[in-house]
Amino acid sequence: MGRGAYALARVAVIVRAPAVRLWWLGVLGAGIGTLVPGLTGRRTGLLAGAALFVVAAAAAFGARRRRYAELARGASRAGRSVFLQDRAVTARAWWRARRWWLAAAFLAVVGSSFAVPAAAGLALAGLGAGLWAKALWLGGLERRAGHLLWVRTEWAQGSPAATSVPGYLTTGLAAGDALPGGARRRGGTTSPAGVKVSAAR
Repeated sequence: MGRGAYALARVAVIVRAPAVRLWWLGVLGAGIGTLVPGLTGRRTGLLAGAALFVVAAAAAFGARRRRYAELARGASRAGRSVFLQDRAVTARAWWRARRWWLAAAFLAVVGSSFAVPAAAGLALAGLGAGLWAKALWLGGLERRAGHLLWVRTEWAQGSPAATSVPGYLTTGLAAGDALPGGARRRGGTTSPAGVKVSAAR
């Protein structure tokens, strides 16, 4: 997977990064939508939104799971000296690259409430819930395998499971500042961005 120093980002953190933002934008959009009667009425909008929530959550959770599992099975040990990107830096990079897309999506959700109140907001929240569940699933893979999954930052500009990603790298479970699944590690080992650390940790 290459020699020398290079930066790695946690796969689960990349998957988890949009989950909270999509969830709260969706909930906020749905809340605003309930204030608008809409063409279909609130009750119809909420019923449609509940169905869309389930569909969107299932789609987000299931998308490319086979590809993630395949890359996890073929993962190789990271080099002895790499840069482990901080969890917050990874999440912030995702947000900055997509902030205008999220703003446009939120405006579309609010606008659609004039037709079907709250439905699009609940669908957006469903996407967030599905991605959260996928991050937890990845955490299960990491715990069972006994190592954390990382991807080189330049390989995962679009998605950590894109066809352009040649493979994942692994470190011990104690490396970095995020637990299996991407949650923040509290009071444990940390590896701030830009600090070169041993992959054997």
